[in-house]
Amino acid sequence: MLLSKRHFLLGLAALGGCGFEPVYGTRGTANALRGTVQMDAPTTRDEFRLNEQLELRLGRSSAPRYGLAVGLSTEQEGLAISGSNDIERFNIIGQAEFTLRDLSTGQAVFSDTVNTFTAYSASEQPVATLAAQRDAQARLMASLANKIVTQLLLNTDQL
Repeated sequence: MLLSKRHFLLGLAALGGCGFEPVYGTRGTANALRGTVQMDAPTTRDEFRLNEQLELRLGRSSAPRYGLAVGLSTEQEGLAISGSNDIERFNIIGQAEFTLRDLSTGQAVFSDTVNTFTAYSASEQPVATLAAQRDAQARLMASLANKIVTQLLLNTDQL
């Protein structure tokens, strides 16, 4: 046990010596983006949910320095088919192409594409199926928001 604690402490010292700093540290990238990113206005329910999730992670833009444009696309496909040819499980696949731009110059600072998926089960009750679908879409937007913020924090260290 003493050996593992010693290795842990040596590892921390090595990370500090190489210039490692946590992204959420006092001088981390997260602080440079917090409250400075203004999302483009949403036009669909999914875009609204995505913007809401991004705002939770990046903060509401009080002094916008950057603009974030997101092109969102989703596709639904059936996964499990019953013996009576009814689809019982669905996948929702989501893709978000995003660009972070400097609002003062209009120049793109960073752009990338992220994708993920989620699933839901169909029910004999149409209302339950609709509720499950909406919940899956909300989970998908949260997951895409996580991936967008992760990519921004990992790739915009020069801010």
